[in-house]
Amino acid sequence: MVTATQITRVKFSVGELVRHRLFDYRGVIVDIDQDFQGTDEWYETVARSRPPKNKPWYHVLVHDSDHSTYVAEQNLESDEVLEPINHPMVEQFFSRFHDGTYVRIDPDN
Repeated sequence: MVTATQITRVKFSVGELVRHRLFDYRGVIVDIDQDFQGTDEWYETVARSRPPKNKPWYHVLVHDSDHSTYVAEQNLESDEVLEPINHPMVEQFFSRFHDGTYVRIDPDN
């Protein structure tokens, strides 16, 4: 059973377009961790701004790229462009783009 103290509120949801505050790239969220799930080595090497580990982290497909990133919530903001992103893996996660948001593939179909 989940208690009220275990519930983490997230600012963004799967399928939402975001922009990285520091590196200014666009992307779409494909998964969310309620707190940091990477290794200490990765955090020390990659997370130079030292975002909190106890807050939400997001898996993001990067626009005009073929890679994804793992980003702390504090480094993301809503993307105002609201246009589809160009990434080869979009169709693996989403069925369509509608009103500025990607729609997750229905696993029952």
